[in-house]
Amino acid sequence: MTTIYDKRIPFFSVIIPTFNRAALLPRALKSLLSQSEHDWEGIICDDGSTDETFDIAKAYIAKCPNIRYVYHQNRGTGLTRNSGLLAACGIYATFLDSDDEYLPTHLAIRKEILLDYPEADLLHDSVKIIGETFVPDKNNPYRSISLADCVIGGTFFVKRELALGLGGFSALRYADDADFFERAQKAGFTIGETDAQTYIYHRDTPDSLCTSYFPNL
Repeated sequence: MTTIYDKRIPFFSVIIPTFNRAALLPRALKSLLSQSEHDWEGIICDDGSTDETFDIAKAYIAKCPNIRYVYHQNRGTGLTRNSGLLAACGIYATFLDSDDEYLPTHLAIRKEILLDYPEADLLHDSVKIIGETFVPDKNNPYRSISLADCVIGGTFFVKRELALGLGGFSALRYADDADFFERAQKAGFTIGETDAQTYIYHRDTPDSLCTSYFPNL
């Protein structure tokens, strides 16, 4: 397995897609740095931001050599996650949207599960929601569905090599995580689920993806 690190492969690659979230990115990064589990690398994947995102990233990289930064022109969430998968070196890839945050035991709990059940190719779980609990249905945006009935990409822990073998995420600007999950099921991934709600999903951000993608609903 390829690694840029000296004599180590991180257990987790935490992929942080972001677009013009300089005001919120520090909260996500602080939650990553506060993890009780330290065997990780963080990859900030900048989807063409025009704000101060790079300055924020540079400041955190100076503090923590485990954090890296990649930039590309705006492509949408799915392809931005892929840029992280391609840059990553960890055994498992996971995600942290730049307007969300982890509780301190988030990575530690998943590492224990994945070590106990190494046959799991993909692990996901529910989230603690701050704000609106309903989102537009990807198949009918005029219909709202509960987040409790959705898979949420930020909670995915997936064997990185398998994710790449699946072709990563599709070039979708909405519900790329649901699409990935469905393709993983069809590909025969062994999928596990936990009810540990240590991912904090912020739906109180005015320009959240669900709101900005369907602005007239």
